Amino acid sequence: MGKAGEALRQVLQTYKISQNKLAVTMGIGRSTVHYWYQNTQDPSAETVLEIRKALRKIDPAAAQEFIRLYLDESDEDK
Repeated sequence: MGKAGEALRQVLQTYKISQNKLAVTMGIGRSTVHYWYQNTQDPSAETVLEIRKALRKIDPAAAQEFIRLYLDESDEDK
């Protein structure tokens, strides 16, 4: 699937943020975060911004890393 799920998985693991903590911060169900995390479902572009906003509340560095990973186009340059 998409880069958002991959970026999210990496950030949550690196910064030791639980899927539940992100879901609670966003005000959504944990199952939705789980779908993104497992690349079962891609978040919309608007939702990517909401993920960033929630991550900023939890750990600003995690939010910055999420966007950096999400926008990284190095795979396409190869």
